[in-house]
Amino acid sequence: MQPALNATVFIVDDDASVREALAWLLRSRHLPSETFASGEEFDRFLQGGFVPRDPSCVLLDVRMPGMSGLALFEKLIERGLAAALPVIFLTGHADVPTAVEAVKRGAFDFCEKPFSDNALVDRIEQAIAQSARTLEARRQATRLQSRLAELTERERDVMRLVVEGLPNKLIADQLDISVRTVETHRSHIQQKLLLSTRPDLVRYALEHGLI
Repeated sequence: MQPALNATVFIVDDDASVREALAWLLRSRHLPSETFASGEEFDRFLQGGFVPRDPSCVLLDVRMPGMSGLALFEKLIERGLAAALPVIFLTGHADVPTAVEAVKRGAFDFCEKPFSDNALVDRIEQAIAQSARTLEARRQATRLQSRLAELTERERDVMRLVVEGLPNKLIADQLDISVRTVETHRSHIQQKLLLSTRPDLVRYALEHGLI
């Protein structure tokens, strides 16, 4: 699996030798990284206005002085960042049960130290791929909301009845408008939502929870 373009791996570990070793490993696999020596340092980075726009993931040590990896992970959840910024916990044997619980809470995975370089990079690339899917889904949702916002109230009424399967004549009767006006509204709806047929509109409505 090839890493996504512009992907970044954030390394959060209080051990400088671990940070350097991980950064070197990622460079050897053409994966850019940024390192942070504590949970507090990464938290300040996030509070500085970080918004995940490119695929990324976090390598996070479970045990650190001050803010632990688990506490930082909880902050990611609270801020709605855990899906777009998947977390892979780095853990010692004694912390495996804790890491397993974190995975149940939504962490992407954990790797027990000492870990296999190849296995870790594989999971990082998979986490980045998940991040890319999440970001694309959010962009699609934003585009959807933008398109829907362009519909007039009457067009929304027509769309609802079209999706329900009513023919133009019955839609016209229900809304007390002419068949020609219904046809015009349907044309506008299809243009604004970039759809060409009624089945496309029905699928669109089902996929996006509009019916």
